[in-house]
Amino acid sequence: MDLVASSGLSLVSLLSLLACSIQMLVAVLLTRRYGRRSSVQDRWILLWLFYDVIVHLTLEGPFVYMSLVGTVETAEGPLAELWREYGKADSRWLVSDPTIVSIEILTVVLDSLLAALLIHAVQTDKYYRHFLQIALSVCELYGSWMTFCPDWLVGSPNLNTSSWLYLWVYLVLFNGVWVLVPVLLLVHSWFSLKSLHMLKTCSCPGPKFPR
Repeated sequence: MDLVASSGLSLVSLLSLLACSIQMLVAVLLTRRYGRRSSVQDRWILLWLFYDVIVHLTLEGPFVYMSLVGTVETAEGPLAELWREYGKADSRWLVSDPTIVSIEILTVVLDSLLAALLIHAVQTDKYYRHFLQIALSVCELYGSWMTFCPDWLVGSPNLNTSSWLYLWVYLVLFNGVWVLVPVLLLVHSWFSLKSLHMLKTCSCPGPKFPR
């Protein structure tokens, strides 16, 4: 326990990290169950999409509910404790900040729907797969930007970077993955659409001239 305390980790922070690990484990199991016929690349994408939906619905969904009926700071239960732990790094999540709650409502409803539809599109190779992939990635990136940019513009008064746990795990890692992965998905869609266009161009018959 002394080692845990000296590292800055509390019981709540350890349980929060464990909960995130369980969410990832569930995503892995769902990918193994429903992504066996997909390519290796698509299995990685499905892993992210399953994780994306799980986090939005099981973690951010309850946050929206708590923020609409009260605040995380006054709510009770394990998920409230988890969000209060994250609120040590970004205090806006404790007090139903309008910008944060607005973004999370959009994230829980729209992003979850797009991710679920994209899972189906990837598995069945639908023609609209990359439209959904681009739309979801842009939504995720916009949400990340609007989560932090307003606070940055006023000097980040709500962000606590005094602890390595708050800065590098809660703020950088937990939020950075929703920047890095959408960017990679956009790059993937770019090259996939480019390949389809090149294939279409090469397969088009050239002009026929009379002999």
